[in-house]
Amino acid sequence: MQKMGTRSIALILIVLLAATSCSKNKRPTSLKPGKTSSKTGLAYNGKDGFEVKQYKALPAGPDLVYIEGGRFTMGSLEEDVMSRRDNPKRTVSIQSFYMDQTEVANVHYLEYLNAVQRDSSEEFYAKALPDTNVWFNELSFNDSYVTMYLRHPGFRLYPVVGVSWVQANDYCAWRTAAVSQANNTAGAAAAGGKKKKGFSFGKKKKAANEAAVATAEAAGPAPQLRIESGYVMPPYRLPTEAEFEYAAMAMIGTQYSDENQANSRIYPWDGSTMRQPRGKKQGTMLANFKRGPGDYAGIAGKSNDGAIITQEIRSYPANDNGLYDMAGNVSEWVYDVYRPLSNSDVNDLNSFRRDGYQDESKNYDTKNSNSLVDDKLRVYKGGSWSDVAYWLSPGTRRYMDQDSATAMVGFRCAMIATGSHKE
Repeated sequence: MQKMGTRSIALILIVLLAATSCSKNKRPTSLKPGKTSSKTGLAYNGKDGFEVKQYKALPAGPDLVYIEGGRFTMGSLEEDVMSRRDNPKRTVSIQSFYMDQTEVANVHYLEYLNAVQRDSSEEFYAKALPDTNVWFNELSFNDSYVTMYLRHPGFRLYPVVGVSWVQANDYCAWRTAAVSQANNTAGAAAAGGKKKKGFSFGKKKKAANEAAVATAEAAGPAPQLRIESGYVMPPYRLPTEAEFEYAAMAMIGTQYSDENQANSRIYPWDGSTMRQPRGKKQGTMLANFKRGPGDYAGIAGKSNDGAIITQEIRSYPANDNGLYDMAGNVSEWVYDVYRPLSNSDVNDLNSFRRDGYQDESKNYDTKNSNSLVDDKLRVYKGGSWSDVAYWLSPGTRRYMDQDSATAMVGFRCAMIATGSHKE
């Protein structure tokens, strides 16, 4: 019995020793790279040594949704009724990224205009203004939308329209700067002082916060941080055509048992109908679109989609990626320049068509009006309140000059995902 007891104690000691050894030799990660280099053994952050700052992964920017990357079949699953033959099916893979949960709404764009008016020239402010005349039609009484749609509080959360591709990119650049400014302040505060141990009651904590804010304001704007600090977010931008299509299809919702996708999707939801197939909301519309000539909403009552023109963001169910209005409400600009053979030409990883490379615009006869294709022709997708169901299929694609705008096209932002994503 004494021998058995001794053996048990020895076994426990061995297990504890092994556990201690494992804890000392933890595998380095991006968030916790360790105190020394795993390749040279040299200490990080020593005197005259290589600086590796402490890094805590930043939360995603406001309104961004993480889209897990993967492969999918890009291209239209609908019949090519336009006979363009510009969207053949092809298997591609997309790296994980972030995308806005909703389209940019009027209130968000007015926030941008307010910042531009304060900090930029009158000329740039004038260029940033949406074209509200996109609502005007000589044979329709849409005059009220020309003056009311952008600025009236009742339309605050309706998607902004009348914005060109160029204006949408300018908004992305401003948003990057605005979010970076907040992160710079947080990063400077984190780098400038150490946390004190212990706790404080509410009044003391409030007073300390007010004092910190006053100090920050007195010190002026926070210094720009380096990318290595971990407080610099990737830039906001328009999603690529492949990213938009991948996020809209949301095939992650069809992965029930294995990676073989036995079924596909015509729209961002299952089935070929435009209504909820089951549940308490059975029969209600899944998107805002035009059902036929002169039929923008259906008859009044339960069968109505609730909108003659655009509708508030988040009014219709989100897809399996948690994104709203990826079909209907407004079509959306994407980053790509238009070419008829993009789906065949682009790389099968993170597919993207940039202007000035391969299939150049000089190959198209625009001078004699035999073609519209040039380096200012940009793709938009998703279908709008004024489109029939065909255009709500994510694989369909249309194009428009990058300086043009309509009452049917808006936009949302995207951003690359850095590092691994863990819930």
